[in-house]
Parts: sequence; C-alpha cells; structure tokens
Amino acid sequence: MATVNMDRLLQACVAQGASDIHLVVDRAPVLRIDGQLRSLETKVLEPDDTVSLMKSITPERNQQELQEEGGTDFGFAYGEEARFRVSVFRQKGNITVVLRLIPTKILTFEEIGLPKICAALCRRPRGLFLVTGPTGCGKTTTLACMVNYINENFDRHIITVEEPIEYYHTHKKSIINQREVGVDVPSFGEALRRVLRMDPDVILVGELRDLETIESAIRAAETGHLVFSTLHTISAAGTITRIIDVFPVNQQEQIRTQLSANLMAVLSQALCPLATGRGRIAAYEFMVVTPAISNLIRENKTYRIDSSIQTGRKLGMQLLDEHLWQLYETGKITMEEMLDKARQPGQLQDKAMARLKGAKVKGKRAEFEDMGPILRTD
Repeated sequence: MATVNMDRLLQACVAQGASDIHLVVDRAPVLRIDGQLRSLETKVLEPDDTVSLMKSITPERNQQELQEEGGTDFGFAYGEEARFRVSVFRQKGNITVVLRLIPTKILTFEEIGLPKICAALCRRPRGLFLVTGPTGCGKTTTLACMVNYINENFDRHIITVEEPIEYYHTHKKSIINQREVGVDVPSFGEALRRVLRMDPDVILVGELRDLETIESAIRAAETGHLVFSTLHTISAAGTITRIIDVFPVNQQEQIRTQLSANLMAVLSQALCPLATGRGRIAAYEFMVVTPAISNLIRENKTYRIDSSIQTGRKLGMQLLDEHLWQLYETGKITMEEMLDKARQPGQLQDKAMARLKGAKVKGKRAEFEDMGPILRTD
C-alpha cells in the first residue's frame, strides 16, 4: 500500500509542476507549487503512514543512518520522468520526509535567463565561479546548466562532488564523473584531496560548507582548474566576506590575495513567483572579477564592490535590486515580491513611490499604499 501511495504522490508532484513534497504526521501530504504550500485532498498522515512511505523509498544504509543520527539524505530516480532529493528526519519522535523534485531536463542559458557572459566564462581554463543564494533558489539548476554547456561544447574532464547527486549527466563532448559523498567517497574534504590526481579540467563542488572545502576549492582554481561551487550568501560582496571570515585572522590576508587572483565571478540569485500566479523567474546579481574588483578584494575594501558592479554593466554586471526593479517595471513580478527579495527595500520603495506619484493607474497606486512603510535595510 505504501509503495502505491508513494507512486501517486510522485506522479502528482510531477504532473502539477511542484518543487517539493512534504510528508509529516497529523497533516495531509503537502506539495510546494510556485513557492506556495498546497495540501492534497487525501487522508491525514499517521505515524505508521510516514514510516511506511519512508521505507518504500529509503535504502538500507540510509535507514541505518536515520536510526543512528536522527536524519539522512539521499537521491533516487523516478523512472525517466524525474529525480528526487530526499531528506528524512525525526521530529517529536515521528518520521518526516521532504522530497525535492529535480527535473531530468537540463535547461539552457536562455531558458534560465543567465547573463550572456556566463557562456564566455565557462570557456576559461581556470578560476573559481560561485553561484549563491538561499535554499531553493535554483543554484543546482544553474550549475547543471553550466556543466551541461561545457559537456556539450568542449573536450574536458569534468568531476563533480555532490551530496547527493542531483542532476545526472551523460558523457557528451566531455568525460564526466560524478562522485556522491557517502556512497563513492566519505566526505567533501577527502574527495577534494584526491581530485587533483584524477586529471580534471573542471571540478564542481556541491557546497563550500567548511574551511577545508573552501581551501581545497581555492587551491584547485589556483593550480589551473575551472571550479564551480555554491554558498548560501545573498550578494557578491557578502560572498567574499563570508569566505574570508571562515579563516583564522592570521590567514585572512593570504586568503584575500588568493581569492583576488582566482575568483572569476559570483552569481547571486533569488527565485520570484511571477505576477500571473503561475511559474517563477530568477532575479540575478552578477559580478565578474575585473582588475579593479580584484584590487578591492585584496585591499579588504569589499564595501566598494557594489559601486564597481554598477559601473560594470558592459560586462553584464548588475546588482540584485537593479534586476528586481526591471522585473517589477516590466510587470513580471509584483511590488510585494520585489520588496521581499530586495537587499535595500527602502530605496526601491522610494523609487516606486516616485514612479507611482506620476502614474495614472489608480490600481497601481492603491497597491503601493496598501504596502505600508518598509524599513531600509542593508
């Protein structure tokens, strides 16, 4: 019975275009569609239901980890239609399961709306390219798109280190090897210690989660490899500060020098529901490390990076708030969404006020007036 029920849930997720399934005791199964939680019209789950649903998809080794650690993560394929990344954990003594849908189709640069210069950066032989943003903003999808572009267009040896593997890639013009932490290798650190002996050209590290991984990724870029990875930061300048702050104070000057020489670009993204109510669109902050920005990193003047991004438009650079404003101005997202995702909502609200004062559409003005004051934040 559990298998049939899980199959139906997976089918519903794929058919309705949901991004996640939540299975929790005392609640009917819930889908996340376009960022909103939607309950399915089925029975409320009892403790035995979540246990049997979990067992229907969870490998033995992960069930063992759940018993020992109270949680486990893994991925599995749902036929040819999709893959799911799964997190199982205990809460109040009960089992909860969260499944994230990973589409099998890898999107192109155009479909995602990436800056055009990303293609040129993927041609480079060395450097560190970071994709950042909060959980669920599409970082994995963006990285898969860039890896696929290299795979289709260049003869490279690509090695990915992921926990778990999300998008599966096949060999095209490149050779691609995907290593799963916990299955193929015990840790990110161990994988990165060994990766340089494997004759890689391109290395993808699922997440820069600790000092050892960050150090290894910078070293790999420094030794002549193209390295892609992610961080949970929301701006280009914040990403640099976060990396440097991970290191002890006596190492920070050296890391600033290494980062200034090896960081190639930072792409920070946020995922916004479309104003139509169906579908989502990504807003980007994009920084390419020019000689001027490299100097700012080395001299510990990251507070001036935003100004350099604003003057680098010819290279495709832009601040997140600039892109959010463009999306709002063209009617793709609502004002609420723009202000929710903005780094400086107060400034955008002032800009919107000036625009709406001259607007003849009363509905738009009412939309603004209903918002109330927004505190300026940095």
